[in-house]
This record gives sequence, C-alpha cells and structure tokens, in this order.
Amino acid sequence: MSMEQILETVRTFDGVLELAPAVGSEFPEIAWGDHFFYYAPDGLVPEREQPYATIVTKNYPDDTLCDLDIPDRWRLNIHVGRSAFIELIGEDPRSEPASCDYAATDIVLPHPVYRAQGWVSIINPGESACRQAFRLLRAAHEDARRRTLNRRGAQTGDADSGRDR
Repeated sequence: MSMEQILETVRTFDGVLELAPAVGSEFPEIAWGDHFFYYAPDGLVPEREQPYATIVTKNYPDDTLCDLDIPDRWRLNIHVGRSAFIELIGEDPRSEPASCDYAATDIVLPHPVYRAQGWVSIINPGESACRQAFRLLRAAHEDARRRTLNRRGAQTGDADSGRDR
C-alpha cells in the first residue's frame, strides 16, 4: 500500500482536515512532508485537539527507533485509545512496554513515543496491515467526530447534540 492510497482514503472522510506542511511554509521545518488529520468540518485546525492520525516521513529528535530516515520509509500513526490498544497489542498502553522491534514494517505496533496515550503505528503498511489500517483510521476519525460533537454539545448545553439521531 502506498502513502498516496492512505491519503486518498482519509481525504474522503466526512469533515476531515488534513494539515500537510510543505517546504517553505510557516510550519516548522521538521514537519515538512508529514500529514496530520483532524475532524474539523469547519476547515479550521482545532485549538485544543490533537490529530487523530498522522503520517511521518522522517525521524524526529525524540523519536528515532523506527529508522524513518532510511529512504522510502514512513510511518502511519493512529490514536486508537486504551481499549483498542489492549485488543491490538495485548497489553495496557500505560504498562511497561515489552520488548519491541519498532522498525518492523507492515505490522501494528505500539507507537514508540505516544504509546501511553493509546497510539499505535505501522511502518510502510502493506498487504498484511492494509485492511486493519483502514479500519483503524475510520474508527479514529469517528471517535474524533464524536468527541467534537460532544464538546459542542457541552458548550451549548445541549446534551443530545453529540448523538446521532
């Protein structure tokens, strides 16, 4: 599966906002070439919300275990939450991590830095992890949508505004 296939799929999600800092943009140079996905139907980056998924194309100073500086390597990161993390990885995200080859490709792994927050990662998803990656991305998008609608309901005092009718 190519990065472009993932990008094309996520871009079809209702209310998705993709932040893709480019060379020369006002964003920090370290983020150039990466992609950050939010539920933001108004088209504005949420002020108090982290992305629900990212694609990174290089090592970051505190995140080097995946060897992303090797050409043609990239990592899909997805916030799945605690329950899904336990189901996928077999351990609590807040527990001491078991030994892990964070550089392995085409397999769902704990995120090397944001594991405790319920994030997983897949380096160069291929045939093995493809369906699972798309399922996890859809679920993360839906969770972000639900959180946004619930927050809006809390702000307006409408307890039902976050529920589908």
